[in-house]
Amino acid sequence: MPQTASAGAAGSQRLQGFRPFTSSLLGTRVLLRSSNLQQRGAHRQSLQVVAKDFPKPDFESERSFQEMAAISAEVKSAPRPKHPLTVAIVGAGLAGLATAKYLVDAGHKPIVLESRDVLGGKVAAWKDEDGDWYETGLHIFFGAYPNMMNLFKELDIEDRLQWKCHSMIFAMPDLPGEFSRFDFPDLPAPINGVLAILKNNEMLSWPEKIKFALGLLPAIVGGQPYVEAQDGLTVTEWMRKQGVPDRVNEEVFIAMAKALNFIDPDELSMICVLIALNRFLQERHGSKMAFLDGAPPERLCQPMVDYITARGGEVRLKQGLKDFELNADGSVKELQLTTGESITADLYVSALPVDVFKLRMPERWYKQDFFKRLDKLVGVPVINIHIWFDRKLSTVDHLLFSRSPLLSVYADMSTTCREYYDTERSMLELVFAPAADWIGRPDEEIIAATMKELERLFPDEIAADGSKAQIRKYKVVKTPLSVYKTVPDCEPCRPTQRTPIRNFYLAGDYTKQRYLASMEGAVFSGKLCAKAIAEDWNTSDVLPSPASAKELATA
Repeated sequence: MPQTASAGAAGSQRLQGFRPFTSSLLGTRVLLRSSNLQQRGAHRQSLQVVAKDFPKPDFESERSFQEMAAISAEVKSAPRPKHPLTVAIVGAGLAGLATAKYLVDAGHKPIVLESRDVLGGKVAAWKDEDGDWYETGLHIFFGAYPNMMNLFKELDIEDRLQWKCHSMIFAMPDLPGEFSRFDFPDLPAPINGVLAILKNNEMLSWPEKIKFALGLLPAIVGGQPYVEAQDGLTVTEWMRKQGVPDRVNEEVFIAMAKALNFIDPDELSMICVLIALNRFLQERHGSKMAFLDGAPPERLCQPMVDYITARGGEVRLKQGLKDFELNADGSVKELQLTTGESITADLYVSALPVDVFKLRMPERWYKQDFFKRLDKLVGVPVINIHIWFDRKLSTVDHLLFSRSPLLSVYADMSTTCREYYDTERSMLELVFAPAADWIGRPDEEIIAATMKELERLFPDEIAADGSKAQIRKYKVVKTPLSVYKTVPDCEPCRPTQRTPIRNFYLAGDYTKQRYLASMEGAVFSGKLCAKAIAEDWNTSDVLPSPASAKELATA
């Protein structure tokens, strides 16, 4: 479980937050004033930000949604196996649960083993002593997540996504307290994205927009092959190669890089940004964002567990992997668990994060190039911060890109999320990234640095003298090794879900799939893993291992 800390409002921990609302917060509509400058020195005209939930987009008409729905249908309609296989899956994050969900669809019996007492992996969350949730990360569901959208539909929980207005909102560091918006009109892609960029005159000048558009043209025309060919370049290197002005990087892509992979653009591979941009520019609803209406373990993971167990699968908590025991040919004989028990199955799947899997991987496997290449994939540190204030603060019902050196994105969860909704007091959730230099520091230092950064960004709203909003408590959730760090030349090192081991498969956002390190990538990897197993074994007369006749040990 990630390290956490909490503190009351006493003493030096009475750090300051945002200016409280001066208008009524009754109902679901909240207004915030933002600038729409005609020029830098001009009078600031007001721009209203209307905050409310929006209807579910029409994803079913998107080609990407239909493609992923077809894969779901293919798995579900696969020939029923003569002998349903017992598949032991290590890890109850999104990848492991998705693997199990689609395996029961394919007619098999998955048993998911999770070392912790909480579901979700990188989307795990816990309740504090007051019953308030705190999460591993600030999780946003994009319209460009077709596998995730299919999953919500298949589980009949689409109403749990709270869709926001089709905008991207950036803080303006040089204009404290102001925001700049990219508003996407309800038009087909890529017209809506182009107009959103052209209408924003606060972050980029017209010459910068034109050079940026020309730089992106090869990616739009070349599609996925071009995107994957850029894996060897960082974002900064690619921008300069394409003649895109440095200010585009400074104004837009520092924030985008930190939101996508928690690192700066001088480290991030351009493939990561181009995949996101391609989805945003090619899909009408691709850049639309939704918040889950509560904590992921309850509102997303538990419905997956219910689906799995209702169809004969199992999910077991507090049963972690200690070691793989191998057969003479290098295949898996059984799993040794941290409880002292052993598990024997027909097939085995690791849905562990890549760093944890490398620690548990048998030395014998490491000699194979397939597994040795995983050395290149290393998790990136990230810190997620929750701050509860003693009053309601000025806010926007949306994700906000902070554009600060230490903070990536943030949101007032007391406004964006039903589970945390509070008309009287705010709870800010913020992503602190890059976090490599901070992951080992005390929580108090991290909170102090966070508030100083917010004070620099919003000096009119944060007072250091304790005269405004007080912190009631906070939680700092540290993940030393989160999603794999998408630096250049990682793509050739990402493994397929099928491995050279005849009864062993992989799932996880680091495995080969088009959505890289994301919730969408994790779910897609699980679906691909289940598809591979169905293709390999559903029509086979040969059982995968001598263990096939054995009953799986019960907990």
